[in-house]
Amino acid sequence: HVQLVESGGGSVQTGGSLKLSCTASGFTYGYHCMGWFRQSAGKEREGVARVDSDGPTTYADSVKGRFTIYRDNAKNTLYLQMNSLKDEDAAMYYCAAEALGCEGGWPTDGYWGQGTQVTVS
Repeated sequence: HVQLVESGGGSVQTGGSLKLSCTASGFTYGYHCMGWFRQSAGKEREGVARVDSDGPTTYADSVKGRFTIYRDNAKNTLYLQMNSLKDEDAAMYYCAAEALGCEGGWPTDGYWGQGTQVTVS
């Protein structure tokens, strides 16, 4: 039974920080490309950051220098450290996983979590 469970969302003031976590189970986490996506009202879901099984990362231009994605394969957990949050970062954040690495781009064709809400004001 595959599960991706996000946590760490909440309300934060503009300029503040949050750390999101995503705990995975039911699949071989260490071999999957992992990513964070977000979706706000009236907008399409967009990729925020992704990290390959062996560490290379990719960020959306809008979050470069402010967000850091990293993974702990021993704990089957993915993280997103978000600093200097802006109003436009407010969204539902989703964790995703896709087998065979990140060579195909954003990990949209695998597993998804239920999301965690981030509010910035």
